[in-house]
Amino acid sequence: MDNSTRIGVLMGGCSSEREVSLKSAGQVISALAARGFDVVGVDIKKENKNHVRDLIESYDVGFVFLALHGGFGEDGRIQKIIEEMGLPYTGSGPKASALAMDKVSSRKVFTSAGLKVPKHCAIDKRHRKVKGLNGFPVVVKPADGGSSIGLSIADNQQGLKKAIDNAFKYSKAVLVEEYIQGREVTVGILEDRPLPAIEIKPKRRFFDYKAKYENFGTEYIVPAVLSARIEKSLKEAALAAHKALGCSFFSRVDLILDNNMAAYVLEVNTIPGFTTHSLLPMAAQQEGISFQDLVLRITEAGFRKRR
Repeated sequence: MDNSTRIGVLMGGCSSEREVSLKSAGQVISALAARGFDVVGVDIKKENKNHVRDLIESYDVGFVFLALHGGFGEDGRIQKIIEEMGLPYTGSGPKASALAMDKVSSRKVFTSAGLKVPKHCAIDKRHRKVKGLNGFPVVVKPADGGSSIGLSIADNQQGLKKAIDNAFKYSKAVLVEEYIQGREVTVGILEDRPLPAIEIKPKRRFFDYKAKYENFGTEYIVPAVLSARIEKSLKEAALAAHKALGCSFFSRVDLILDNNMAAYVLEVNTIPGFTTHSLLPMAAQQEGISFQDLVLRITEAGFRKRR
């Protein structure tokens, strides 16, 4: 890919993760500009196919770097529009993106691939009865979306009702799952291979939005302090989850390592964050890959794949 191709960094969107997306895009634009690329930010403000097509065409771009998070960014719809326009773009295709975004469907795929997932129950606004889970605490989250927005831990029935009501603010479906006591770990995937695992130690009860993006003293251990055997099993689980969904080139896989050292896959992020707090760049840095190099590799891979 030569520097004459104008790159449009798609950002913003209409989801609850708009602000995170704008921060990611700002970092990506700076990295590409520093490498001499003609790069423009394209702020998506409507979930409308014609709007998106007209907006991208107005910038006369030849390549799209996706820095959108949440719905109409990671769920496959924007990827489908860009493919119909005949433009190369970064990351996973429509099908893998849609699967990864849907926490219920993705867990079926993970289970079929032999991976461990927490016991869970999906509910909607008409059918709110939680089945198949015994006792508290439980984790409640929107069945799609990211950045831990709308996620709560409930310790009793009253807390469960409140958590479900909160999660429904962000999605039409909600996932209630067993709370697994253990260590929060994430494994970045780059060039379809796992990067060093990162252990996340939030000062809050769990790694929620505030712990991720505000200064709440979250500790990141890079690389995670693990035995060679456990680290290998984590990386294998992460890569298996990435491949099972059909993801392309890069992603970030969130897992819980329980007290018996068993790895449970929670979700795969097909467009992980590119902010100063983001975990994929942190893991890449551990392998000597600078932020600019990371962005360049992702860009070149997208261009190669779809050309």
